[in-house]
Amino acid sequence: MSALRVGVLAYPGCFASEVFGVPDLLTMAAHIAGPDRDGYEVSVVSPRRRVAASGGAVLAVSPLRDVDVLVVPGFELAPGLDVGVKLASLAPEIAAIRSHAAAGEAVVAICVGAFLLAEAGLLERRRATTAWLFADELARRCPDADVRPELMVVTDTGVTTTAAFSAMYDFALELIRGHSGAGVARKTARVALIDDARSSQAPYVDAGLLPQPGNEFSRRVMRWLDQNLAARYDLAALSQAFNVSARTLLRRFAQETGQSPLEYLQTTRVRRARHLLETTDGTVAAIAVTVGYRDSGTFAALFARHTGRRPRDYRTAFRRRTAFRRRTG
Repeated sequence: MSALRVGVLAYPGCFASEVFGVPDLLTMAAHIAGPDRDGYEVSVVSPRRRVAASGGAVLAVSPLRDVDVLVVPGFELAPGLDVGVKLASLAPEIAAIRSHAAAGEAVVAICVGAFLLAEAGLLERRRATTAWLFADELARRCPDADVRPELMVVTDTGVTTTAAFSAMYDFALELIRGHSGAGVARKTARVALIDDARSSQAPYVDAGLLPQPGNEFSRRVMRWLDQNLAARYDLAALSQAFNVSARTLLRRFAQETGQSPLEYLQTTRVRRARHLLETTDGTVAAIAVTVGYRDSGTFAALFARHTGRRPRDYRTAFRRRTAFRRRTG
C-alpha cells in the first residue's frame, strides 16, 4: 500500500475549516500509525490562482493534479443566497469535480459541498446526504438523487457525501480506517476527542430551524416542475395538479418565493441545459427539446438572457477551459 493522495478542492467562499479539517486529522493519523506505515499525501488544489475562503481568508493553493480522493468542502449557505447563482460562479470547480469522477477516482463532499456534486451530475440515481437543514433543498434541486437526511456519511459507487461541518471527521475516520486500519482510526479518534460511533444526524435536528411549513406549497410545486421539466408549461394543468385556481397558485407561489412558477421553471431549464452543454455532444436543438423548448431560437434567447452567452458560445468557452485545465493540472 502506498501513500494515499488526497486533494481538497478550494474555491471562493468555501469554509476554510472544511478545507483543513480532513488534512489535519490525516496528519494526526499518520503520526499515530508511525513512519513505517504508508501515510497520506495531501494537497489543497484549485483551478484558480487565488482563492479567498468564507470570511476572506486567502488560501494557498496548488494547480489541479491527479489524486486518489478529491474532497469538496462546503460553503456559506446564508439566508437569501441564490444557490443557482453561486453554483454558476463555480463552473471551473464543477468541471474539475466531473473530470475527476470521470477518471474513476473517489469524490467526497462535505456538508453543502453536495450541491456542487449535484451540479456536476454525480448524485443522479445515487444515495446521498447533506446537512439536515438543507436536505430538502438538495432533494428539490436533484430529484433523481435518493437524499437520506438522517445519515451521517453516505458512499454510493465512488461518491461520498456527509452531513454538516463536523461530519468531515466522521468521513476522515472512515478513510483512516480503510487506509491505515481500525486501530489507527480508533486511536486517532481518542486523541482528537472525536466520537467514532456516530451514524445518524437525527439527534441533532432542530425542527425550529427547518423551513417554515408556510413554504411547503411552493416546494411541492417546484418539485412537480422539476419532475416535468420537458413538459409544456401549462398553468391550468399545474393548478389542477394542486387543486387550486391559477390565480391562487400564482399568488401563493409568489408570496413564498418572490417569483412565478414560469420564472422558476425557466431558471431550472437553463441550469439543466448548461449541464448538458458541458457534458454531452448533443446539438443545441436536441438539448432545447430535452429541457422543454421546441423552438431552438426561443431557447437560445432565454439561455443568453440567463447566462450572458448563447448556447454554442457557452459550450465553446467551457470546453476551451476544460482543455486548458487538463494540460496544466
